[in-house]
Amino acid sequence: MARLSSRSVGFRRRSSILVLQVTDKIVVLSTCETEEQAAHLARHLVEHRLAACVNILPGARSIYRWKGAIEEAGELLLVIKSRRDLFAAIRTAIQKIHSYEVPEVIAIPVVDGSESYLAWLDRELTA
Repeated sequence: MARLSSRSVGFRRRSSILVLQVTDKIVVLSTCETEEQAAHLARHLVEHRLAACVNILPGARSIYRWKGAIEEAGELLLVIKSRRDLFAAIRTAIQKIHSYEVPEVIAIPVVDGSESYLAWLDRELTA
């Protein structure tokens, strides 16, 4: 059975409140400049059981403002599957290993998923 977080998200609908519970799983997004760096970071996170799986998606095109100028760069997107209680360690690892001065580290909650996949995540994230 998938673990549910103690956090709830409330939505108001007319006079009633709909409460949605989310899992303790997260998807963390980050980007890298090179395939080598992306693979190194992904392997580190999986080896240290901070991530159960990391997808490396080439071909991302980023347009952003940096130090007063609009920049454009080709990047690789990392989709990191993990758990909320591991986020601080993931953030620290990415910031330590990454070549960017300000690497992207954004966590998105997983509202729901297949029970077998969520159970697999738990098994792979447990040392």
